[in-house]
Amino acid sequence: MTRSPARAAMMLSLVAEAGDPRLVTWRERCDPLELWQSVVRGGAEIPDRWHDGAAAAPRQADAALRRADVVGARWVVPGSPGWPVALDDLDQLEGIGQVTGAPLGLWVRGGGDLTSIASAPIAVVGARGCTTYGAEAASDIAADCADQGHAVISGAAFGIDACAHRGALLGGGPTVAVMACGVDVDYPRAHAALLRRIAEEGLVISEFPPGAQPQRHRFLVRNRIIAALSVGVVVVEAAGRSGSLNTLHWADQLGRTTMAVPGPITAQASCGTHRAIREGKALLVTSGRDVVADTFGLVDDGLPHVGPAARRVWVRLEAEPQPAGQIASALRLSPVAVHRALRELRGHGVVLVTEAGWSRDITGPTEPGRVG
Repeated sequence: MTRSPARAAMMLSLVAEAGDPRLVTWRERCDPLELWQSVVRGGAEIPDRWHDGAAAAPRQADAALRRADVVGARWVVPGSPGWPVALDDLDQLEGIGQVTGAPLGLWVRGGGDLTSIASAPIAVVGARGCTTYGAEAASDIAADCADQGHAVISGAAFGIDACAHRGALLGGGPTVAVMACGVDVDYPRAHAALLRRIAEEGLVISEFPPGAQPQRHRFLVRNRIIAALSVGVVVVEAAGRSGSLNTLHWADQLGRTTMAVPGPITAQASCGTHRAIREGKALLVTSGRDVVADTFGLVDDGLPHVGPAARRVWVRLEAEPQPAGQIASALRLSPVAVHRALRELRGHGVVLVTEAGWSRDITGPTEPGRVG
């Protein structure tokens, strides 16, 4: 019997379907280690499927770790270093359909720090069968967002997703691919080279174990992670029943900024985005500048080029000083990430620090001083 909460969470993820609302109920009552012990014992309250899979789970976990090691992936769980706390918001929702709850953990492929990359990212999603117009729009918006210091999140699918990832890489920023399969599975196969580059310059993540193959329902399950990780979601081309509208719905439920790019009024590929705009479910955007302005309430803040965490902290700062801990709590960032961001802003001479805390320097950029 394992004594590691992280390994217990891993084995739970092997026996319970991702997004199962029963996991949320159980996690309100006990930690992963206690839940796993209950699963092994079985009982009336434990689903048969969970208990029946418990015997094989340790071997499957070992196999998953071996596959993860081949591609340099790691297992990250809630509360551990590298866990993006924005995902915890999912536990506060009733869910969509039969899916809800934060993942038990994430498999993370790539050398980047997920908490830093995901400090203020923008998701760009849309149709697999996109038009040339949609492909160019997605690439341009992603590149512009990346150039402004925001990581771009998408799902690595054909069409808009791939254009968003490539645009972000062209813009010089990291990008995160959220998979509906294992992080070591090249899906679609034609994107093997793209996924390798994303892992080199950003991250490939999944709640499904290495080796897991994509299944239709898993694409909808992973959409909640794309939405939760992001501060804003942009849909570029979506037909009436497009899965990307499911991501937009998750974003709306989570209180993220929801946006859509309009297309030709006669285009079926944009009828879903047009409906979202018309019904007030998405803001109309046509550029990365629009996306950043609508997400962060900025048009031209005069801020030098800084990283996404620093920009997010800047938005939170006011003329009145605030303690760094208060800023971290409000933004749901770690104190270390906030202090690093404040030092970056201080280096540009746009913030002040006093005994009362940190504030914007309303006099404008000055010669940076030393920060202790």
